[in-house]
Parts: sequence; structure tokens; C-alpha cells
Amino acid sequence: MPVAVTVEPQFVAGAGMRSRVLAHTVKLTVKPVLDVWGRYPGPMWPAGLLDFGARYLQPTRGVARRRIRLDNCDAEWWERRHGSRPDTSTSTADVAILYLHGGGFLTCGLNTHRVLALRIGAASRASVLTVGYRMLPRHSIAESVADCLSGYRWLLERGFPPERIVIAGDSAGGFLTFATALALADQGLDQPAALVALSPLTDLDPTAKLARLEGRECPLIPRSVLLTLAEIAGRADGDIPTVSPVDGDLTGLPPVLIQVGSTEMLYVDAELMAQRLGAAGVPVTLEVWDRQVHVFQAAADVLPEAARAVTRIGAFVQDATRLPGRSAAAR
Repeated sequence: MPVAVTVEPQFVAGAGMRSRVLAHTVKLTVKPVLDVWGRYPGPMWPAGLLDFGARYLQPTRGVARRRIRLDNCDAEWWERRHGSRPDTSTSTADVAILYLHGGGFLTCGLNTHRVLALRIGAASRASVLTVGYRMLPRHSIAESVADCLSGYRWLLERGFPPERIVIAGDSAGGFLTFATALALADQGLDQPAALVALSPLTDLDPTAKLARLEGRECPLIPRSVLLTLAEIAGRADGDIPTVSPVDGDLTGLPPVLIQVGSTEMLYVDAELMAQRLGAAGVPVTLEVWDRQVHVFQAAADVLPEAARAVTRIGAFVQDATRLPGRSAAAR
């Protein structure tokens, strides 16, 4: 039997003026649009337009990009540069992050999340593989997980040992982060060094989220979106329903960092996942950031709180992947 770990949420106080303005703006602009979609979903909504429109977002400096093809989807490999040249080595001194984007399994992609993924990579001193996994409604969540597994295997084949890999994701990508780790266990593959989940969706059943006060205060995600997402996911799954990570066997998962805003709809998912990880004996850190919007880390260029959060992610990744006997200064 695993030894349960006590999980005490770490509340990070202070929402500055910029954070409050962002939350208010999102509540007045983005949330109503999402609510309309949730009430009247259909094929006419241009789900792919968001990622297409973000194709010109500039990556951070200090990395070299290579577009690659996994078994059933595209991916991008962003390699750290040492000095003026790309780091092309595959020694165990390297660290890689497998990053899984959010978007409700329906939208976003490699372009929308490029800057966030690379900012986390820079803070972690790691190269990054971002996966453009197959999405609803044409593909099931199980197929999304299969694509994430392909990304993990790609890193292994490149020469990264599991203890030098971290899986990270936001929102639906947080769901896939945990689902991928559980799939690794099912296939007898070694776990990565750690998992990082930003505002993660961990339970497709919206009941608990809709019953809690936090969801009513969420500046981004309306109730209608959760109900519609659960319905679409159920149709795509067919006869084999997706098991939410929060209901899986979490025993043996690596250390986990979860960051979530205190008024988010998905705060409930983050809290429950942390509790169940702790009960399974998994070391978990749950950071609750005061009144921050969903995946606020993406606004690190303008929000001091987001920049601090990314820095903390980087420190967590570096600590989890540190080689034995190697000090942080040597990294």
C-alpha cells in the first residue's frame, strides 16, 4: 500500500492591477463568446482559426526549431542553444520537456502555445517537444493520448532517459499530462522525472465543478462549455469511455506541480487531483494563485505574477531532473 502524502495548498497571495484588469477584460469579451459556443456548438465554428492566426507569434531566443512528424500528428522540437549554436547532443546532461497544449481538446495547437511552452523551457533550461495531437470531434481523447505517447517515445529514441524528461501541459493539456503518465504505466514504460499541470482539467464529469462557488466566479470558462465538452467527448469515445485521470490508479506517478487560479472553474479539478495524488503516495505541490485567470502563465510578458509562476515551474523542473551529485550552480 502506498504511504499517503499530506497535501497542503500553497496560496500565493496578491493579484496586481494588471491581473485584475486582464480578468475583467476576459470576462467581458472572451467568456461571452465561449458561452455562445457552449450553448450552440456546431461545425460552423472555425476551431482551427485560432491556431492559424497565431502562426506568426515569435518564439523566444536561444532555441532552434525543427518540425517533425510523429506517427499520426505533427510536432515541433525546440532545442536549446549553447552560445551561438544549437545544442545537438543527446547526453544525459540534457533535459527535455514534452509540452501538451490546452484548448479543450477542440482548438489551439502548436502556434498558440509556442511562446508559453518555450518560456517554460527557458526557465527550466530545457529543450521542448510540443505535440500537435489529434483533437475532438474527429478524434477521441484516447487518440490524443496516443499522440502524446508518440512524443514521449520520440524523446526516448533521441537519447533522453526518463529521468531527464518532464511532461507538462495546460488545461486540457494538463488532462493529457496525467493521462499520458497513466498510459506509460499501463504499457510498462518508465515514468518521467516529473509532471507539471497548469490549470488542469482532470475530470470530464462537470458535476463537482458546477456545484462549487469558484466556478461561478471564473472570468473565462462558462458552465455551458463544460457540459458541451463532456457531451462531445462522450460521442467521440464511442463504446470505450475515457477514464478521467482523477479516477485512475495514480500510484507510482512522479512528483507533480499543479498551478491554478483561486477563482477558476477548474480549481476544483486541481484540488481533487492533488488530494488523490497525495492519497496515492505521490509527492505533489498545489499552488493556488490569488484571482489569476485560467492559464495566466501565458501572460508572463505583462503579468508579474505570471512571470513568477513560470520561474517557479523552471525551478521545479530543474530540481526534479538534477543529476545526482550535481549542484544547481553547476547547471
